[in-house]
Amino acid sequence: MRHTLLAGSVLAFAAASAVVGGDLLGLELDHVALLGTALGAVLALVPDRSAALRVAGFAAGFALAWIGFVLRAAVLPDSATGRAVAAFVVVAGCAAVCAASVNRIPVWSTFVGVAALVGAYEETYTAAPSQLLRESPTAVTTVLLAAALGLVAASLVAAPASGRAERRRARPKDSPAVTERASMSDLLRTEGAQ
Repeated sequence: MRHTLLAGSVLAFAAASAVVGGDLLGLELDHVALLGTALGAVLALVPDRSAALRVAGFAAGFALAWIGFVLRAAVLPDSATGRAVAAFVVVAGCAAVCAASVNRIPVWSTFVGVAALVGAYEETYTAAPSQLLRESPTAVTTVLLAAALGLVAASLVAAPASGRAERRRARPKDSPAVTERASMSDLLRTEGAQ
């Protein structure tokens, strides 16, 4: 519980810092600070594969979401069908990236990247689709900055938790905790069979 409170405090400080720092630097981080910080924290805190592979998945999903916006602006009609085709292309692209990596890149991390850009830019895009090349760089840079801040902050507090998980995995097979777990699961299977 202490670790959860520490992690939450560090991430809350990071989100607030993104807003205040963005304001001081003239960046428009206000509306994406919480979104970016939270999604960056997810990348750091989910213990699935290496951090580099999680970030690679995020980057791929982010790029695919931007490609989806480009398709919507340049090729697809501004209708439900056009949005459906763009959504299909983005999600299928995420699956293709993960398959091409032989599932080393976790598919969820690509969806986090998609969510980051769509959450930061969809409203602006809907208001002015023709301004994609002028408006999207602002959304891209601001949400990436906030996500990087969340990733770094969460990585600082995630290290002790991942160290504990590594020690648990490195525990010898015949340790009392492992033997007790095996005995309990054997007991439950036996009772279930009766």
